[in-house]
Amino acid sequence: MAVNSKKIAIYVLVVFVLYVIITDPAKAADYVQIAFEGISNAAGAIGDFMTWIADGAKN
Repeated sequence: MAVNSKKIAIYVLVVFVLYVIITDPAKAADYVQIAFEGISNAAGAIGDFMTWIADGAKN
């Protein structure tokens, strides 16, 4: 039952994404840009943290 629910949830998500892209491509592009900015910020924060650890966790 859980596998079927997961497949249904993924299908609904894909349909929703396609609907947004087809009905308003500009807004879909904005969403993609926001997502990539978030990923970039998260990667930068992880890099800063790893640098801090490598420096001996000094303030």
